Amino acid sequence: MSEKRRSSNITEGVARAPNRSMYYAMGYVKSDFEKPMIGIANGHSTITPCNSGLQTLADATVEVVRAAGGNPQIFGTPTISDGMSMGTEGMKYSLISREVICDCIETAVQGQWMDGVVVIGGCDKNMPGGMMGILRCNVPAIYVYGGTIKPGRWKGKDLNIVSVFEAVGEYSAGRLSKEDFDGIEQNAIPGTGSCGGMYTANTMSSSFEALGMSLLGSSTMANPDSEKRDSAGESARVLIEAVKRNLRPLDIVTRKSIENAVTLLMATGGSTNAVLHYLAIAHAGGIEWTIDDFERIRKRVPVICDLKPSGRYLATDLHRAGGIPQVLKILLKAGLLHGDCMTITGRTMAEELASVPDTPRADQDVILPIDKPMYAQGHLAILKGNLSPEGCVAKITGLKNPVITGPARVFNDEQSALSAILEGKIKAGDVMVLRYLGPKGAPGMPEMLAPTSALIGAGLGESVGLITDGRFSGGTWGMVVGHVAPEAAAGGPLALIEEGDKVTIDAHKLLLQLEVSDAEIATRRARWQPPAARYNRGVLAKFHKLASSASRGAVLDDF
Repeated sequence: MSEKRRSSNITEGVARAPNRSMYYAMGYVKSDFEKPMIGIANGHSTITPCNSGLQTLADATVEVVRAAGGNPQIFGTPTISDGMSMGTEGMKYSLISREVICDCIETAVQGQWMDGVVVIGGCDKNMPGGMMGILRCNVPAIYVYGGTIKPGRWKGKDLNIVSVFEAVGEYSAGRLSKEDFDGIEQNAIPGTGSCGGMYTANTMSSSFEALGMSLLGSSTMANPDSEKRDSAGESARVLIEAVKRNLRPLDIVTRKSIENAVTLLMATGGSTNAVLHYLAIAHAGGIEWTIDDFERIRKRVPVICDLKPSGRYLATDLHRAGGIPQVLKILLKAGLLHGDCMTITGRTMAEELASVPDTPRADQDVILPIDKPMYAQGHLAILKGNLSPEGCVAKITGLKNPVITGPARVFNDEQSALSAILEGKIKAGDVMVLRYLGPKGAPGMPEMLAPTSALIGAGLGESVGLITDGRFSGGTWGMVVGHVAPEAAAGGPLALIEEGDKVTIDAHKLLLQLEVSDAEIATRRARWQPPAARYNRGVLAKFHKLASSASRGAVLDDF
């Protein structure tokens, strides 16, 4: 128990007797009040395979906390499955769930005066929401990732969740049989765990190893495997030691450790969503960090992991090849990592990596040598221009030519854009504009995996551009640009594009440009009217009212 909290309890003395009575009702004895109260933020649910395997991990942490002399206090956090809600109204709640998870953790930990917390999560927003809550509370904490899923199989081919979305486009384009479409749909997800590529869940969990807030090697374990449960128990033991030393999250999460995390996500080819989430994580910790910092790091960090969506392998393959510790050690030896950053174990990152080989094993090709990278620079580029003066995010690797100028095909919602693709109305050379899908506009900044996967399935991934103020799934690849800020609903330039306007995406020049004169843009702006709010009550209305720009993390407390 921290000294501050221990002394407060003692000082209050008799006044706290009614509070203690509530604990006696749950089986506590007097000596229990000298033990640290450890929260277990359990994201278990049967909503999604990402989280349906978390209960065994929570059970393991409870056992170890008790054995180590702590009092485990379990509380729940919700989840929204992006894969299940994709392309529906439910997707609007995905990013919102990040804020809800954060608020749940802050409310429970602070309201119940906990001395430490283990946060357990699986699906995409569990990780950033959990870390934001951890930083707000700033009591000793550790993150336990639920683990990745194992690949599905159909006709000898490995499958994952993105296989299903791309199959929709292939089937609609007549490039896939009904038998294979059904086979992919029914076999892509074989059991528990989060989506298997370097998509958002695995991106964020992997980066937490680099951040110092999760045990090394834990983020690429598969949920069904026994080592995942063992790791959860070890995480609880490490947390108890951190409580004894009063090692707090803001002793670990600093500007330098965020640089480590972003360096790792660039090296592994991680999700565009990490940009949004690390802006929000830094904000929660009061740490100086801007969208331009991602571009600064991208220019100096090569991509050294061949991982889906733009590569060949899944997280389970990365684990067998040495996992995140091997990637971190390569980056450390190359001078790209801050080895002096503290980790939750009480040792520095360099000390944690001391026993890891300096170079990747020769019998694998998932992790590449630093002098033979997949790409010389990182894959997440920050583009600016008259369409996105605050910046936007493009995943630029894996494309033969990341430059396009074409006629705008303008859509004010996702569904009409998807229909246009599936009906063959989008042609090579077009630039699709999906707007009013930002934090305020949708509201909730939904992901566009359905239309982007349909483009891939239709064979248009390299030849059609797509820009949006919404987000992309970690599984997205292609000529796509998201997080355009300011968003259309806030009067951003995206709102002023008209059908047929020439739009340029140029990843070489880091440019997103509307090829229309300044005078014409000013004329359009003078007659533009903001759309009416789509919701006037409830959580969607609150998010519409409070959400900051995507360039600042789409947080709700940027006052």
